[in-house]
Amino acid sequence: MGTPAKRRKLNDTPKSSPVASRNLDFFFGKQRQDVSSQPTNGGQDAQGSSEQSNSTDAELARRLQAEWDQEATGDARGTPANGGIDECGETAGSAGDINKGKDWIDADANKSERATSHVETEPQPVETKGKNTLSLQSAASEEDTITSSIPFDESPLTFLPSQYVPKLQSHWAAEGGNASYAILTRCFVLVNSTQSRIKIVDTLVNLLRVIIEGDPTNLLPTVWLATNSLSPPYISLELGLGGSAISKALKQVCGLDGKALKALYDKLGDAGDVAFEAKKKQSFTLRKPKPLTIKGVYQALVKIASTQGTGSGEIKQSVVNRLLQDARGAEESRYIVRTLCQHLRIGAVKTTMLIALSRAFQLSGPPHSDFTLKSQAELSKLKKEDLAEIWSKGEEIVKACFAKRPNYNDLIPVLLEIGVCDELLIRCGLSLHIPLRPMLGSITRDLSEMLTKLQGRDFSCEYKYDGQRAQVHCDEQGKVTIFSRHLELMTDKYPDLVALIPKIRGDGVGSFIMEGEVVAVDQESGELKTFQTLSNRARKDVAIGSVKVSVCLFAFDLMFLNGEPLLDRPFRERRELLRSLFTEVPNHFTWVKSIDATSQDSETVLEFFKSATDIKCEGIMVKILDNLPNPNLKVKDHGADSIAVEDLSVKGTTKPSKGKRKTTADKDIEKKTRRKALLSTYEPDKRLDSWLKVKKDYSTTFDTLDLIPIAGWHGQGRKAAFWSPILLAVRNPETGSLEAVCKCISGFTDAFYKENKAFYDKDDGINVLGKKPGYVEYEGGYPDVWFEPKEVWEMAFADITLSPVYTAAIGLVSEERGLSLRFPRFLKKRADKSIDEASTNEFLAGLWRKQETKTPIADEGQEKEDEDEY
Repeated sequence: MGTPAKRRKLNDTPKSSPVASRNLDFFFGKQRQDVSSQPTNGGQDAQGSSEQSNSTDAELARRLQAEWDQEATGDARGTPANGGIDECGETAGSAGDINKGKDWIDADANKSERATSHVETEPQPVETKGKNTLSLQSAASEEDTITSSIPFDESPLTFLPSQYVPKLQSHWAAEGGNASYAILTRCFVLVNSTQSRIKIVDTLVNLLRVIIEGDPTNLLPTVWLATNSLSPPYISLELGLGGSAISKALKQVCGLDGKALKALYDKLGDAGDVAFEAKKKQSFTLRKPKPLTIKGVYQALVKIASTQGTGSGEIKQSVVNRLLQDARGAEESRYIVRTLCQHLRIGAVKTTMLIALSRAFQLSGPPHSDFTLKSQAELSKLKKEDLAEIWSKGEEIVKACFAKRPNYNDLIPVLLEIGVCDELLIRCGLSLHIPLRPMLGSITRDLSEMLTKLQGRDFSCEYKYDGQRAQVHCDEQGKVTIFSRHLELMTDKYPDLVALIPKIRGDGVGSFIMEGEVVAVDQESGELKTFQTLSNRARKDVAIGSVKVSVCLFAFDLMFLNGEPLLDRPFRERRELLRSLFTEVPNHFTWVKSIDATSQDSETVLEFFKSATDIKCEGIMVKILDNLPNPNLKVKDHGADSIAVEDLSVKGTTKPSKGKRKTTADKDIEKKTRRKALLSTYEPDKRLDSWLKVKKDYSTTFDTLDLIPIAGWHGQGRKAAFWSPILLAVRNPETGSLEAVCKCISGFTDAFYKENKAFYDKDDGINVLGKKPGYVEYEGGYPDVWFEPKEVWEMAFADITLSPVYTAAIGLVSEERGLSLRFPRFLKKRADKSIDEASTNEFLAGLWRKQETKTPIADEGQEKEDEDEY
């Protein structure tokens, strides 16, 4: 058989692109070549061509491989190439189209089966070491079998990494030296197969121990990939991939057409599951996959995230294609795609990973480490309660470090060096220009519940402004950084605050970390504006001269001052430092409005709450002012009218009489009636009753709407089998149309999701419509299914806002914009109401006017900005 007349140029540099894959049409086309074809370069005659026509597919594959080897040798010696186009006319850009032949397979199924059989049972042509050549491979045979039997879900007290590390290291060395992505996939599969939180943690612990002992240099990328992130939130490193890039890669690599891809997605609802099914159906790959490594996958993702500018789309697409090409087996494909979609679905949230890290480093250390480890044999002898106490000590240390410095790039190297110990708290402590995770408040349904919880304690009530929570860092040189509640860097968004912050420092103030709420205000009158108005500010590269939406920082806490953390100080002391050491600048920088009270001052608190909601605040925050005198005290609740305090540090006070053991009922009563003392310290990344929030939208006394569900989208993650979100509408009694008002994803239970999916069954056509009905008015994205209007749902919400997307009440409050609901939440189905009794657009407009009259509009400029809300 002659060599191809046109050859691809090879480049042996590290940055070179691999030789393009030849598709199946090319391979089997060789069998159908005329025996009289002219030989080239190979020196074969017509007789040889005749012989090849009678060869088996496996023999033909071996001969073809020999030709490609010869081609590679010729090109390595400087033989001219054709600019990257092979005999079939495929360019380098189509190299990812490996199995374009789904239609071909359907048309020629017998040949496909015969080829598959030969390739799987006879010796395969394999990649020659040191050469970038191609071969016909069975896709099913490419999975990594070395890791598939490791019992990561075994108890960490019996799991011994030393049984697996030597074999894994030998396997990794043969494939480049780095830990393979297959071991991470193995962990993901086991974690995804259980709902047990204990099993999930155990599986992650054992994976981390194997990496720590076998390849500690890969621990950091392992943690980033397992937490489905590339960097901390304050370091902007986003993949920026659209769904089209992943769809295109699946089509090219797995041979899917658009119709097949959509059918799979409609059936499965998860892009990773689509990739899994597509990979299973792929019989061949004409390019032997280069085994994915943990470090390689992480670096590929970083490349996608950091690639910008002209041609970045093509570069990102090529990286995505290569990741899917190199994925060995269906499971690797599933988790590569889920990673690219940034929805891994393994339950390894931040808290789970920190627990796993703390336990892993208490049981294992990297080679040549000298920190003390706990004995598995001794731990296995402990009772469940004692073991939990030992685990919790290490977990609290790791969690506290990450709460103060939430970056695995800082935490992992120190853990590898010193393990889990008290020194970790010092090495990974609070630092300027690195955000700490904010303290959070617990939700209360109403004021009476709040007063009951805080009975007997002094507390402060503060306005909960409708703005953006901000953490402000300023060093002695006056450098300012501002972070959001989610730790995202937003310094560029507020250049006016950046210029102001150094000027508010009083005498003796050098560096500090302050927390407050950034609120849009009218600079002349000081009138508060809504969050939607604040959202109209640009997010990046904002120049002070271009700022049209003025803001004020309402400060409420101080966590760091002149190099000293204040987290352990009581709130009353932190607040006093904040108000005495900083200078107020009217309508630019001030303190949150507050009052101090006790549970006896219910009337005063109620009036304060009403005053907050009247000026468009969301409600109030309530915070404990002082710690109890004895930190060992716990509070015992004897009902709403009295609270007794007992000292648990005095032995014997809580013990039953001698010879009498506590019954299960006694323990249950004790668990219900006793709770931890409320502390006034700042607790990063914790949601405690020390801070309570009472918001107007939580109150059952506020208005609700009766809306009609009209459409739905496929859910994501665990909701993939259900409809979520749901599109809802009000009715227009004059035209008979339904006007879309919001999407809702809140308030639903799993039982409701199942019931709702059964009621609106697209497959069986139950209560669904084939296309958008003419009586529905909606200008947003196209739903996956349209519902036949049959139900009425009662919905709660926080506010009503003007919207360019939703058409509800358009023309009644604005000629160009409709109304939408902010934070809609499902309450219940209204079985007592028909759709003719659902809320009307007029009723919705009336609620909006009622909401707006609480604070009169100052001028036409304000009205214009309200119309720009979304």
